[in-house]
Amino acid sequence: MNPEATLPQSLKRYAWLSIAAAIATILLKGVAWKLTGSVGLLSDAIESFVNLAGALMALWMLTLAEQPADDDHAHGHGKAEYFSSAFEGFLILLAALAIGYTAVDRLMNPVPLEAVGIGLLVSVVASIINFVTARILLEVGKRRNSITLEADAHHLMTDVWTSAGVIIGVGLVWLTNWLWLDPIIALIVAVNIIWTGWHLMRRSAAGLMDASLPVEKLEQIDAVLAVYREQGLDFHALRTRQAGSRTFVTLHVLVPGHWTVQQGHDWAERIEVDIRGALPHAHITTHIEPIEDPVSMIDQGLDRPIEARR
Repeated sequence: MNPEATLPQSLKRYAWLSIAAAIATILLKGVAWKLTGSVGLLSDAIESFVNLAGALMALWMLTLAEQPADDDHAHGHGKAEYFSSAFEGFLILLAALAIGYTAVDRLMNPVPLEAVGIGLLVSVVASIINFVTARILLEVGKRRNSITLEADAHHLMTDVWTSAGVIIGVGLVWLTNWLWLDPIIALIVAVNIIWTGWHLMRRSAAGLMDASLPVEKLEQIDAVLAVYREQGLDFHALRTRQAGSRTFVTLHVLVPGHWTVQQGHDWAERIEVDIRGALPHAHITTHIEPIEDPVSMIDQGLDRPIEARR
């Protein structure tokens, strides 16, 4: 059995974990809001609905991403993960607008808070659930290179810090009786999650537009190639992109012109193995060229000039 075939299935288990955590926090934060009447806690509960929608979308996209490559999708379905993170970012923006509207209304029509102590305790329990879930998703997402799980984890962690701010704010309202502080905190929450939503949508767009790998990963590739440069080889036309959990790397390998095809192939295989060691689950394509031929240097760009082709 191909070990990679089990990857999407194992990741889907974590999407189910996120769904369960979202349902639990919706119930807990809803209870906290009902007990206190705090619009700050209401904003927190609304964001948990976004968490649930994002987790459901993540499950759907991970299910799609696990499908093997076919005739119509030769590079696989990994980019489906970017639709999940973009969708979650969009939902965050909608939630922020809803929170802002509710906060402005409450600012104009203040309402005293009730049962604050028990309400805050319930909210703290919900935040602990989100924190534990976020740490699990973030660790697995980074280890398995899944932007869907990473996006979900960052969103949950933002929810944790948002909840912390709301809890502190509601506590201050309770102590000071400054009713205006509750909707002000809700507005701050709205601004904070707008930033999170924008960040997720921008990262998703970068993936869909085939942006290069992050600098730290490019440096890992350069470190591998540097070893072979010391042995007389050279490289150019390095191109990288990310498609969900799959990394794609293409490069041209310049070798001595007198080498046989077998020699060039053997060295290219070694290079691919070493790069794959630095970037697990990477798909690497190499193109062998003679290092002495000036024409080899012409095709460094994406589009090779027609007059240079032979």
